[in-house]
Amino acid sequence: MTGSGRLSALREFALIAVLFLVYKVARLAANGHVDEAFRNARAVWDAERWLRLPGELAAQQSLLGWDILVEAANSYYAYVHFPATAVCLVWLYRYRPAHYRWTRNVLVLLTGGALGVHFLVPLAPPRMLTETGMLDLGRLYGPAVYGPPETDQISNQYAAMPSLHVGWALVVAIALIAATTTRYRGLWLLHPAITLLVVVVTGNHYWLDALAAAALLAVAYTMLRGHRPAPAVPRPRAGEVLVHVP
Repeated sequence: MTGSGRLSALREFALIAVLFLVYKVARLAANGHVDEAFRNARAVWDAERWLRLPGELAAQQSLLGWDILVEAANSYYAYVHFPATAVCLVWLYRYRPAHYRWTRNVLVLLTGGALGVHFLVPLAPPRMLTETGMLDLGRLYGPAVYGPPETDQISNQYAAMPSLHVGWALVVAIALIAATTTRYRGLWLLHPAITLLVVVVTGNHYWLDALAAAALLAVAYTMLRGHRPAPAVPRPRAGEVLVHVP
């Protein structure tokens, strides 16, 4: 990498670091409003039952008794979200610059929109609705991401909607599908699919949190539709010649 290339990479790294810091500070600033967060949580729970969405409780209970799967779900929630997004961005920056800029801007819009919802609609996650029978699998089985809400000064635990775990996973999958040409690139959709199941069975999000993230993401992509890069062109196979037809 040339000197100018390293400088550009450092600028991008600094930009992402600043955005992440702003996200964390703003998320903490949205903390509080505990009573409102629980009222909203019960409203979401009732709305899902009215909409006849699958029950989070049934999904969680189907996993109980399989300790290795519970721990795997907790680990996926704790350790895959940020690293997968970071690795995707680094790879795009190195090999697909146009897709990197598009994806970075989508993430900025999605995360900014999510922060706005966090301010307007504080929401306790289903693991806190103990009257429904939901359990905090992270605390019970580990690894746990969050400490007790009353003493946790690092994260805002009343910001369940939208689920940025699901939103960012969708961005990663869409970016890699758009930026690659392998016939199996559709398998990247397994990442958001697994993430959706994980956030629900661990008690960290409602189904509607994922739908809200998808809706915000659709808005972000619509706003940036004029910036979408051209599809990746497959490399010719050995002995194969690509003929350009005007």
